[in-house]
Amino acid sequence: MKVVMINDCAFVGETLLKYLPNDLEKQHIKRTRKFFDKTFGLAYNILKAKGDIYHVHYLLQDCYIAAKLRKKPLIGHAHGSDLRQQINSKKWGWLVKYNLKSCDKILVAQPSILDIAKTFNETAEYFPIPFDPEIFHPKSMLKDSKKKIVFLASSHNFEIKGTDKFLKALAPISNLIEIKSICYGKDYEKAKHLAKELGLKVNFINKVPHKDMNKLYWGSDLVLGSFGVRQLDTVAIEAMACGRPVVHSVSKKYFPKCPLEELESIEDATKIILKLLTDESEKEKRVKAQLLYVNSEHSAPFLAKRLIMIYNQLLAKL
Repeated sequence: MKVVMINDCAFVGETLLKYLPNDLEKQHIKRTRKFFDKTFGLAYNILKAKGDIYHVHYLLQDCYIAAKLRKKPLIGHAHGSDLRQQINSKKWGWLVKYNLKSCDKILVAQPSILDIAKTFNETAEYFPIPFDPEIFHPKSMLKDSKKKIVFLASSHNFEIKGTDKFLKALAPISNLIEIKSICYGKDYEKAKHLAKELGLKVNFINKVPHKDMNKLYWGSDLVLGSFGVRQLDTVAIEAMACGRPVVHSVSKKYFPKCPLEELESIEDATKIILKLLTDESEKEKRVKAQLLYVNSEHSAPFLAKRLIMIYNQLLAKL
């Protein structure tokens, strides 16, 4: 069997390919955001690709081109905003709906978008975001220091990630902590301005390669993920796998087993953050619960086996 993986999102495809069986032939068609690379160059690369399974990440032009070129069986992998936002837009809505109907199988990375997918394709199923245990694994906590290091790991997008709310939540305990954050996201400049307004000293650092994110998690006492749309993001999963307490808002309707809260207010977030930074037993309890959860639900080797089953079931129907 040969799998052709097209595009990616949050390194999900790359991580899954790594743990698929060695005797499986694999090809990963990646692209940049340059015009030629995501149009004619992309179409050419998909056209010349020959495989037994075509697995496309994100339900936009990559999936549309693969469907139009009659690449089958075709798996469309939705990751969130394609079914949460783009499907309702005038520009992309028709494209997302076409892709949903055209794919032989739909996978969704968030349970909150499963019903939307099923409206257009009854094959849709939830497939959790994987983490690579060779990269993201526990290490000893930092030695005691005068100030605790808090890592705000999500990109600065106030509407989706809610990093503005976390900055506000950190303001009342600013004297106890050192804050680091990666300087990227459409609201990065707003985040810098807000931090200054709140009197927060934030060490904004440059983006690092995905394989080096573990060092940022290990170098922190606590990791903040998203305070936005209440889905479970890659940064929260990987930080939990690294053995660091995480504060990240999830919908308990969709993630009942996840040991993270559904944050109701900025004040609630401040209380939880402070408790995890000052109560050693609470921190240890949280880390243990997080590790049990991610290792049972999001480990890449486990999910790669499940993906092979999906591939085989799809091929058997042809």
